[in-house]
Amino acid sequence: MASVFSAIINGQLPGRFVWEDEEFVAFLTIAPVTQGHTLVVPRQEIDQWQDIDPDVYARMNGVAQKIGKAVRAAWDAPRAGLLIAGLEVPHLHMHVFPAFELGNFDITSANPEPSKESLDEAQAMIKQALRDLGYGANVPE
Repeated sequence: MASVFSAIINGQLPGRFVWEDEEFVAFLTIAPVTQGHTLVVPRQEIDQWQDIDPDVYARMNGVAQKIGKAVRAAWDAPRAGLLIAGLEVPHLHMHVFPAFELGNFDITSANPEPSKESLDEAQAMIKQALRDLGYGANVPE
């Protein structure tokens, strides 16, 4: 069964994309724990992270690392957080976000109504940081 993420990936629902390649996309969540909270998602519909092919998982983690470098750089954050929860949407996704304190890892404290301007600003900052890091080929226009 197609998930909401499949609809975003296929352009049926809007998404603020910061990364695209043949296997994965990354787009901003609509409920960020910190500004810049990004989801790394495989194009293939996989529900559980335990079910993904280990080589594909390694490549997905590589994308998450690049997004992590970008959010750290863009927000001058001491850490980039990485979480796999999977309870919100039945489509594997990694949460990557600028982390300033341990409380940032609590997804239940996410902002359910960030402003459009805040999301637009975060998208632009991450895209620029990815370009600055040399990953411009995967940054959508």
